[in-house]
Amino acid sequence: MSRIIDSLLKRFDKVVEANVRTSARTFGRRSFLATTGVFVAGAAAGLPVLPFDRRANAAEPPEDLADPCAYWRHCAIDGFVCEQSGGSLTTCPPGSAASSVSWVGTCANPDDGRNYLISYNDCCGKPAVLGATFCNNNKGERPGYRMGLYNDINWCMANAEKGYHCTVSIVMGEAQ
Repeated sequence: MSRIIDSLLKRFDKVVEANVRTSARTFGRRSFLATTGVFVAGAAAGLPVLPFDRRANAAEPPEDLADPCAYWRHCAIDGFVCEQSGGSLTTCPPGSAASSVSWVGTCANPDDGRNYLISYNDCCGKPAVLGATFCNNNKGERPGYRMGLYNDINWCMANAEKGYHCTVSIVMGEAQ
């Protein structure tokens, strides 16, 4: 009986050895690392993102704000505010498109005391709304030869539809 068991174990050893050698020839360490990397990257994509301060990206100014031009994001705006013409603080109204180019300003948020870089994009393609609030805040404005910091230009000139409608104020990040 022991001969039969020894014979079975030798055959089992040969089969296992042959499979391991074939596997070693077919799959190297690099393919193992690549497969492991795919699984790790997939797991990382499924994990929740750590929280961060979103106060600077608040979507709308306070409702009780009597003068929309006094809102902190509008410190360098020159135009009609889009909140009064069907858009929002960060999106153009339907039927208009954001300008391809814009000017920037640095505004202080009184809630957290930090300065933020604000991109002012004109919304183009519709006529201006009569009765909408026009703000002309020139804080930090530079002369016309510093185009990215000059707010007295119709920035719709880069779009196919040149008609100016209103301006949005988008927080780009904290100023350094």
